[in-house]
Amino acid sequence: MRQAAAGGSFAALLVFFSPAFDAAPLAHSLLREVPVPEQLGCSTAGEIGPFGPMDGGAVALLFPADAFHCVSGLVTEISRHGFERGAACASALVDRLGRLAGRELEGSAFALTLIDGLSNREEVMVSAFHAGLRNLPHVGGSAGDGLAFRETWIIHNGTAHRDAALLCLFSTQVPFRIFKSDHYQPTDVRLVVTECDAEHRIVTEMNGATATVEYAEMVGLNPASLSPMSFASHPLVVKIGDDYFCRSIRRVEDKGLSFFCAIDKGVVLTLARSYDMADSVDRTLGRLDAELGGLDIVLGFECVLRRVEAESRQLTLRVADRYRHYNVVGFHTYGEQYNAMHINQTFTGIAFGQPEAAVPGGGVGT
Repeated sequence: MRQAAAGGSFAALLVFFSPAFDAAPLAHSLLREVPVPEQLGCSTAGEIGPFGPMDGGAVALLFPADAFHCVSGLVTEISRHGFERGAACASALVDRLGRLAGRELEGSAFALTLIDGLSNREEVMVSAFHAGLRNLPHVGGSAGDGLAFRETWIIHNGTAHRDAALLCLFSTQVPFRIFKSDHYQPTDVRLVVTECDAEHRIVTEMNGATATVEYAEMVGLNPASLSPMSFASHPLVVKIGDDYFCRSIRRVEDKGLSFFCAIDKGVVLTLARSYDMADSVDRTLGRLDAELGGLDIVLGFECVLRRVEAESRQLTLRVADRYRHYNVVGFHTYGEQYNAMHINQTFTGIAFGQPEAAVPGGGVGT
């Protein structure tokens, strides 16, 4: 990394690293050895490198200073002070980036978030950032820890943090699009949350019955056999407006089902059916490739349950092939951000075109 950064001038460094790395020494080493002013990253539930999904390594992305301006801010103690600090951070960063870029940001800037994936505060932070971003397009991912769910880390300019959220703003003349892609369709099966611990995202009852038993019965499984593969293969979605968004189950706990996203009593969940993930990726990235006149690189944030599903359905090689074809790099997350939403079982990101291609703009989804 030091050799790569020494070959030019860079505005920012993004690093996505396996939980096998010790976050604090890694952050300190990068600050000491890599001459890049903005250094940002997080732990992962798996990395996406130039050759597809990987484990136990790190993926780094450098943003050249002649094509990008970058500013960043870290919000700590998000479990206690997230909203107020988040909104103020976003507004201040928009002002800073405008002065640094020396031009209007609309159409030429985007926001990226990295949030502690075990904080249970992603919705709060996304809402707070959205309030101060003044309609800048926004994507990101929640830091992961494999499938251990013990601790996740955010690194920022030489330090490592938990219970934190990182907001980065970029301005560029490189054409880009933000996007989201999913691969599920709602069925007619409904599960109403009748009891839950909303603070800890644990559902104890669905349809008036024990949550674990009711979910297992609806998907035709033994409650004792429920696993990440079960949750990946049988997703739950919630309807917001005219669209459906996934509310993925994290794991079985003593009290019930733990969710990756916010959940509350009275929420109506719909059982969804998955279709071909590789085809959905190809459609989304193929459309972006056509719109941008050719893709240079795609920064992607993909839910860890999609990786689990791809492995269980023997789709890993096909998905990896599409990622290699379109030059996707990024990481597997505990949740994805897309504009004002925190979502699950989704592939979100930023697609960059060639520098001489069309004017940058909004988003695309499937």
